[in-house]
Amino acid sequence: MNFNNVFRWHYLFLLLLTLFAVPAGAAQKLLVLGDSLSAGYRMPAGVAWPHLLNDKWQHAPEVINGSISGDTAAQGLARLPALLKQHQPTWVLIELGGNDGLRGFPPQNIASDLQKAIDAVKAAHAQPMLMQIRLPANYGRRYTEAFSAIYPELARKNDVPLVPFFMEQVYVKPEWMQQDGIHPNPDAQPFITGLMDNALKPLVKHE
Repeated sequence: MNFNNVFRWHYLFLLLLTLFAVPAGAAQKLLVLGDSLSAGYRMPAGVAWPHLLNDKWQHAPEVINGSISGDTAAQGLARLPALLKQHQPTWVLIELGGNDGLRGFPPQNIASDLQKAIDAVKAAHAQPMLMQIRLPANYGRRYTEAFSAIYPELARKNDVPLVPFFMEQVYVKPEWMQQDGIHPNPDAQPFITGLMDNALKPLVKHE
């Protein structure tokens, strides 16, 4: 028996196994496409909940924060193709629309931009997830109800998961809010991280 040949074939087999096995595990990524609620408005980036969730999950899957404060749904949509190309995520959580609602944009326009974002994620062979966004009650019942209805309708229409709005459990704690009454502060981020861990873990099959 030629042991040199056996060794060479064994080495080649292990090399091929490594090449094909490692990328599959390394490809698991969750991209968060959001606005100031996920970007960490007026706080260090490392304090925002997506960063804390990435630490909690120990990068398995990796959580990539593609959020920018002030983004509307249209602005997030405009950035999405580059983010998809750069990161090639497995899942994309779309947390957008709040700035549109605060500015009183027509609900049908918001829905259209969110639909395009969902379509872009699917076209990139990633799984979209949509976060329910709600507005403060002082924006008027008719508009707030029309706005809130956008999200379950899109989730149903596209058969995508609808993730609960984490701010509903933060608003009620004044000590967790910034002075503007809209954005969570750093003290709220660990709590939000726990909520998102519970909401997203079953969707990304995180173990």
